[in-house]
Amino acid sequence: MIYLDNAATTRLSERAKQAMEPYLKDLYGNPSAIYEFGETSKKAVRESREIIAGALHCAPENIFFTSGGTESDNWVLEHAMKQGKYITTSQIEHHAILNKCRQLQGQGANVTYIGTDREGTINLPQLENNIVEGNTLISVMTANNEVGTIEPVSEIGRIAHRHHALFHTDAVQAFGHIPINVNRMNIDFLSASAHKFHGPKGVGFLYVREPEKFAPMIYGGEQERGYRSGTENVAGIVGMGEAAKEAMEQMDNRMRKEQKLRNYLAERLMREIPYTRINGSTRHRLPGNLNLSFAGVEGAALVVLMDENQICISAGSACSASDTNPSHVLKALGQSDEEAYEAVRISLNFENTRDEIDFTIRKFQEIVIQMRKEK
Repeated sequence: MIYLDNAATTRLSERAKQAMEPYLKDLYGNPSAIYEFGETSKKAVRESREIIAGALHCAPENIFFTSGGTESDNWVLEHAMKQGKYITTSQIEHHAILNKCRQLQGQGANVTYIGTDREGTINLPQLENNIVEGNTLISVMTANNEVGTIEPVSEIGRIAHRHHALFHTDAVQAFGHIPINVNRMNIDFLSASAHKFHGPKGVGFLYVREPEKFAPMIYGGEQERGYRSGTENVAGIVGMGEAAKEAMEQMDNRMRKEQKLRNYLAERLMREIPYTRINGSTRHRLPGNLNLSFAGVEGAALVVLMDENQICISAGSACSASDTNPSHVLKALGQSDEEAYEAVRISLNFENTRDEIDFTIRKFQEIVIQMRKEK
């Protein structure tokens, strides 16, 4: 199998797996217990929090562990609703943001959806012009999960703070793949999921700049200092911490390898298969992301035929794979329904090889030519 759908999920790294194993069986103490057996788990959770904080250049008390990016996104939006009811976001956000915003609109929230250019970069003048007095929150993703476009996060944060609004970014696709500094990038809240950077599924975190002004998500015991009660997923948190540590140590090398393979793949496909186009930014995009459209070829059918050749790609976000509507992201970029249906997403990582990419190119050539003949 050639796995090229790393935007959907990544393989658990060996280092993360080994770090988790003791806490799945032998070191099973509750972190809230005061005896030494429980203290071992508590220390492991604390060390993971410190690793995540170091990666973001913040203090450990700014990090709260969650079940993943969706929960973290929802938590921030719920907090915004309690504080004001004015939310500004983009039309290309993940459904964790968009569907929650729609739900909050039913409760009286005033939500503004900002457009993008044809590459998926948010319209900054439109963003600033639509901020109203009392705007509570601006939420714009760090990098898009479908087309890979990296947003001008620092500038968005400056705009938010200039208008006395808070800035949240969904960094699920970005954390562990590109450098992030929450202070330099003017970020007040940041969401991430471990399984996007070779950690385990079902665990993530939320960065909060001013926890003392933040509303709790789950009430109960004193876990996460009372902000998110419930016994901690110690093994998951430990695995996430180790994966984050590994990602920080190897980020430069990983980025270079992914960009080189992605550019090689893109150049050959564009050159060797007529009527192929790249969706999203050609300059500001995630290292391993490539979103392509082959004119006259249905993306979903192409995914199935590639799978028959043991190559895993996708036709969009994994979270909306069962949705038969055209991609809301590509529609926001100005594409027609027909154009949006033609897109496929290829997301590589540092573990992919040149041989795998060469084989993938050959299969794209064979299958796309055959599909066009049969149309």
